[in-house]
Amino acid sequence: MSAQIAETGEPAQTAAPQAPETVPFDLFRTWLDEAGAAEVNDPNAMALATADADGLPDVRMVLLKDHGPEGFVFFTNSRSGKGAQLGANMQASAVLHWKTLRRQVRFRGPVEGVTDAEADTYFASRARDSRIGAWASQQSRPLSGRAELDAAVRRETARFEGEEVPRPPHWTGYRIRPVYVEFWSDRPFRLHERLVFSREKPDGPWDRGHRYP
Repeated sequence: MSAQIAETGEPAQTAAPQAPETVPFDLFRTWLDEAGAAEVNDPNAMALATADADGLPDVRMVLLKDHGPEGFVFFTNSRSGKGAQLGANMQASAVLHWKTLRRQVRFRGPVEGVTDAEADTYFASRARDSRIGAWASQQSRPLSGRAELDAAVRRETARFEGEEVPRPPHWTGYRIRPVYVEFWSDRPFRLHERLVFSREKPDGPWDRGHRYP
């Protein structure tokens, strides 16, 4: 069943009452599941926005790897540009846009690091070549050319030959603890629907409302 938003603001497919704090995450899960069936590539791709020391915004595409009442999780090299920006300003915003479904979800809030156990578990689930790449790539740093990267991959491949590839200490995950989540649905004549959940702090109660398009 399609997860269109009813006039009450509740997900139309909800059959039983839900605690208010779970509603945005339940609706997000439904939308992401439907995007997984409709989108050709990477339905979990999201634009992640951070800011540098001067407050200048920076945005790039990453993959959402976990989600739930605690927040939205992605993984990266902590020495990368986004890792450095998050180290100085642990706040972020992100948006997932599903063109096929004509929907998007955006959220923002403070950021926290995931536990070592969470990072280890996800890293171990990656393809071996991806784990090698995490060691070979000095993400966001200057690169003389592809040959330099290829040489680094060969070096790390040889170093871990016959062994499990451990997680680099600088490779980890981040969790956005949202204080704002917005569900956007396309409607004719630019009269789109915007259902918003907001709260003052990550562990606070949600307020629900609508916004003009």
